[in-house]
Amino acid sequence: MKVLIFNGALERSENATSERLTRFLQECLQEKGVEANVFKIADSGIPLFDVSLQNPPKSVELMNHIFRDADVHIWLTPLYHGSMTGVMKNCLDWLQYSANMPKPYLTGKLIGLMCWADGVQAMQGINAMDSVAKALRAWTAPLSIPMQRSELFGVEGNITDQYKKRMDMLINLLLQPMSNKI
Repeated sequence: MKVLIFNGALERSENATSERLTRFLQECLQEKGVEANVFKIADSGIPLFDVSLQNPPKSVELMNHIFRDADVHIWLTPLYHGSMTGVMKNCLDWLQYSANMPKPYLTGKLIGLMCWADGVQAMQGINAMDSVAKALRAWTAPLSIPMQRSELFGVEGNITDQYKKRMDMLINLLLQPMSNKI
């Protein structure tokens, strides 16, 4: 099984929330014997979406291949003004270049959704990602993880047990054989 962790944040600091969550997810997957590919929007070189281009840039071709090749995705983003980051949505828009392929977009992929916010509105980011995932013909997991940043990390800076448990539940759900999900 191929798992893609899609880090939709522009943060690059090693201690940034997105980086810490990405590392934690990778470690959890590795412990379960699953290797995860990480796609960081901050390092992707994805340009602004331009539907008029006949030939997409190489970074877009690579992104399309990575996203379509994975069996399962985990998307994570900070909440930006009631939604996912604009660069994350822009990146997903580039999946338009798969429209004429036999299985376009993210047809049949299973996606787990995670969003964090300084307040209690992270579910808005989950809802935005859910709408886009479904428009791209993907299935979203029945469990998502909205996170309040003030509860995400403990005093020593580690992810709190409550969120570790939720992420482990999401990973276990995503890794179940597909026949158990239908």
